[in-house]
Amino acid sequence: MALCVSCGVSKSLREKPDVSLYQTEIPAREKINDSTFTIAHNFLRKNRQGLWELKVSGNPLELGLKTGSLTQELFNEQEDIFVKKIDELVPSKGYQNLLRKFLAWFNRKMYLNIDSQFKAELYGVSQYASPKYDYIAKPYQRVMYFHGAHDIGHALQDLALVGCSSFAAWGDSTEDGKLLIGRNFDFYAGDAFAKNKIIAFVAPNQGYKFMSVTWGGMIGVVSGMNDQGLTVTINAGKSEFPLIAKTPVSLVTREILQYASTIDEAIEIAKKREVFVSESIFVGSAKDKKAAIIEVSPKNFGVYEVENSDQLICANHFQSAAYANDKKNQKHILESHSQYRYERMEELLKETPKIGPEDVVSILRNKEGLDEEKIGYGNEKALNQLLAHHGIVFQPEDLLVWVSSNPYQLGEFVAYDLNEVFNLSAFADAPIAETERNISKDPFLQSEAYLNYERYRILRDEIEDVISNEAHVEQTKLKKLVQLNPYFWEGYYLAGLYNHNKGYDLVAKGYFEKALELEITTVPDRENVEKYLRKLR
Repeated sequence: MALCVSCGVSKSLREKPDVSLYQTEIPAREKINDSTFTIAHNFLRKNRQGLWELKVSGNPLELGLKTGSLTQELFNEQEDIFVKKIDELVPSKGYQNLLRKFLAWFNRKMYLNIDSQFKAELYGVSQYASPKYDYIAKPYQRVMYFHGAHDIGHALQDLALVGCSSFAAWGDSTEDGKLLIGRNFDFYAGDAFAKNKIIAFVAPNQGYKFMSVTWGGMIGVVSGMNDQGLTVTINAGKSEFPLIAKTPVSLVTREILQYASTIDEAIEIAKKREVFVSESIFVGSAKDKKAAIIEVSPKNFGVYEVENSDQLICANHFQSAAYANDKKNQKHILESHSQYRYERMEELLKETPKIGPEDVVSILRNKEGLDEEKIGYGNEKALNQLLAHHGIVFQPEDLLVWVSSNPYQLGEFVAYDLNEVFNLSAFADAPIAETERNISKDPFLQSEAYLNYERYRILRDEIEDVISNEAHVEQTKLKKLVQLNPYFWEGYYLAGLYNHNKGYDLVAKGYFEKALELEITTVPDRENVEKYLRKLR
């Protein structure tokens, strides 16, 4: 216990935010039906595309309490999914206990790096947390930990949790000269995690009103726009695994969205906060009529803007002068799929000299490689990796936003006009989306190729379990795996690995050789296939 006190763990576990400034009671939630809930003029409801629409207003504590009350089932379900994922990754009860102790130690300074208003909001949300996970941590600390978990997921991007793509165009590069921004949020923590997306429309009593795409229990921002036409999205950079948690990036972007109206104001806010992972904060501004990238990391800070151009592209590597000599960033550019996706965005933007919102969606949904090469469905070198949590399009000068519906970014993109949404004075049964502006779902959804991809994912998971458990699978299933997704190297690699492990060297060699003929995702992946082939020669 002395060790815990000395390193701040005990204090952080007892910490409780001062909410006396915001003492308030909220009315009881009224249930209209299974997909519609209200608290006075605030509401949560599910639209016909399956997206949850949340509208809340008030002081920080009110925002947290209303959000927690309205979304409590979604919040509890998301927590179930998150804990189940941890249990799958760490099945041993002994190691789980060790992990809980590690999280308490790792997050011991986080509360010191979060603004008091956001702590009050987190506290409000935490009042609706399920008691069944109190063994992990108390509700308030647990909700705070979950915000840091997103950053840890980014630090572990070698496990293929993230690979986001963003771009902006303005001036001569768009149909009407207005700024347009598109982004895929390719954070993947399982299909269940992305099931219940929430489009939050938040009217705080201080700062600007804003919208963001989020999930139950999350008050941070990964993609959003405020009523000043300022947008933020985040793209993971290459990080060392952090030694201590500081400010979660999603809370930095939340602060920017709530309090900045220009790129310069966004930069000033980002400079104030200490983060614990590397991240590109892609900022679009209606007032500046352009976009810029704020590049943050624990030891460095840079800003990247284009000169003599009206396009800005961002994958998962840094571009500013501040990181020109960063060896980890240089290695990431050479070895990962980030530069490939960057060049693919360049290629597609050149093909459409003047883009509109539907063109942006088409680029976000693109599944081919450079020069239209077939690289297999699910390849992280594609802009559409068929795992996105969401795709989103912003038109800041008109306060218009389009958000994808399931699955991935293939479903209908639902349009919202922030002018209209924030002018709603009361709950109404009528849709709040600008349905006539919606962008249709991808025709790919109706194709045999899509069905085969979904079958491939199920079979791939089965084969991976077989390999992990050293079990047996019929060769016909391995043949089926590669037939379902014939241009994707991964299926051939898994078939080769199974046969290699079983001692069927000739069969394994054939599969590995075929994998090498295809577009392998990263340099380490290619080297791994080559390593197995060398063993067989």
